[in-house]
Amino acid sequence: MTLPSLITIPNGDHVAGTFSAQEMQRRLDKLRGLMDRLRVDTALMTSYHNINYYGDFLYCSFGRSYGLVINGQGQTSVSANIDGGQPARRTVGENLVYTDWQKDNYYKALASLIPGRQRVGIEFDEVSLQMLEKLKAALPGCEFVDIGIGAMKLRMIKSSEEIEHIGKMTRVADLGGEACAEAVAVGVAEHEVALHSTQAMVREIARVFPDGELQDTWTWFQSGINTDGAHNPVTTRKIQRGDILSLNCFPMVAGYYVALERTLFAESATDEHLHLWEVNCKVHDAGKALIKPGAVCSDIANALNEIYAEHDLLQYRTFGYGHSFGVLCHYYGREAGLELREDVDTVLEPGMVVSMEPMIMVPEGQPGAGGYREHDILVLEESGARNITGFPYGPERNIIT
Repeated sequence: MTLPSLITIPNGDHVAGTFSAQEMQRRLDKLRGLMDRLRVDTALMTSYHNINYYGDFLYCSFGRSYGLVINGQGQTSVSANIDGGQPARRTVGENLVYTDWQKDNYYKALASLIPGRQRVGIEFDEVSLQMLEKLKAALPGCEFVDIGIGAMKLRMIKSSEEIEHIGKMTRVADLGGEACAEAVAVGVAEHEVALHSTQAMVREIARVFPDGELQDTWTWFQSGINTDGAHNPVTTRKIQRGDILSLNCFPMVAGYYVALERTLFAESATDEHLHLWEVNCKVHDAGKALIKPGAVCSDIANALNEIYAEHDLLQYRTFGYGHSFGVLCHYYGREAGLELREDVDTVLEPGMVVSMEPMIMVPEGQPGAGGYREHDILVLEESGARNITGFPYGPERNIIT
């Protein structure tokens, strides 16, 4: 019995897309313009973020490869048989499925979609050495050039539909923050607080985005020493009186997540804790004021460094001051060229969406020990920046009693 390498699975109708057909066409038109400038015949996207951005399909890898092949005529997602007809229902464009019956059927699928000697754009920051060697074998005579950086720069500028989508999600994050604060009490475990917050956000996403897929929304809630890292996992540690707490809410819809991060305290805070918290809020306020069209990412970072230095706290700063929002998650990339760091010289423009999220970490055993961070999301507009995060911050509101 000979079993096929490539199949199609037309199982049901297309689902309602996250964005309008006009928005998806706008993205493709921009990408094809980039392809023309790079003299690229076909673009092969393999990353979570670009397949989702151009195809509205967020894949689950589980050790398998996925792709989105884009040329002048159309686009086709390449998915594994394990996903059935879901990729075809979601993809803007066509879908081709590869089976497990023969080795490297994924590359057979690509060869069927990229015939002849072509100039092919691939994501150099995404394609592994092993994948590159297999691409060369499957597509003999093709020349491979990087399209990843150019595509990233296109994603930096958000459309009005994207900004509306992100705005809805920040309101979900605010609701998650409220649920998180509601669950905080001495003796309650971190995981119980996180579960309460996540459930509130998932239910709100189901209400606001009835056609969306409910996946990957989560909360990191940390207490005491666990606040020292921005991405520390939830544990079973129970909240104690006087603990510094970190609220981190991450609703995710269609491959876009947003973040709400706040410093809180359980019932009380020492004078040193209050001093450090207030300085970090001062940096947060100054950073938001610096975000405007024409500002340079590195200049913002250097200016905020000076405030920390004035208070002898610069040595406790842990990471950059913010980053781009859009197609983004903790297990795939973001627009790395739009981060508020000393080594990034990108100029802010209207249509960009960035966070301001200063953090300092004072080691255990020192007065005021713990990790302090606040996080707001701002939309760059012609006249300045609009803050779309609503949850309060600072000692007046976030000492939870």
